[in-house]
Amino acid sequence: MYAVESDQTKRLLLISAVGRVTAEEVAGAATRVRELVADFEPGFQALTDFRFLESMEAAAAPHVGQIMDALAAKQVACVVRVMPDPKKDIGLNILSPFHYGPEILLVTVENLAEALKALVETIGSNAESGPAR
Repeated sequence: MYAVESDQTKRLLLISAVGRVTAEEVAGAATRVRELVADFEPGFQALTDFRFLESMEAAAAPHVGQIMDALAAKQVACVVRVMPDPKKDIGLNILSPFHYGPEILLVTVENLAEALKALVETIGSNAESGPAR
């Protein structure tokens, strides 16, 4: 399962991968991401949670790239990934340089507590530098 949620008031997009994820599920998630970020202002954050991911079909890679492209196009400020097992990276480290520019902060952590801390720290640093443009 691949689930996508958003909270515009917190300027946060949450993407979760659970179990054995199919290419079809990721394609649906890519559509959902585009819908949810349509009204987001630049400078929002994304939290991707892969704690419960067992596997993902290789055919899902283009759709993962579409998700990354949608986030980059809407000028996401930070993407925090919860990835407790680096062996389950599913190619994110390979795809990221092709879909995200150097202005997007990428943070990979092992647990949700570290992810929340990273999000809070990023919010604080964005507030200090002024509103996102």
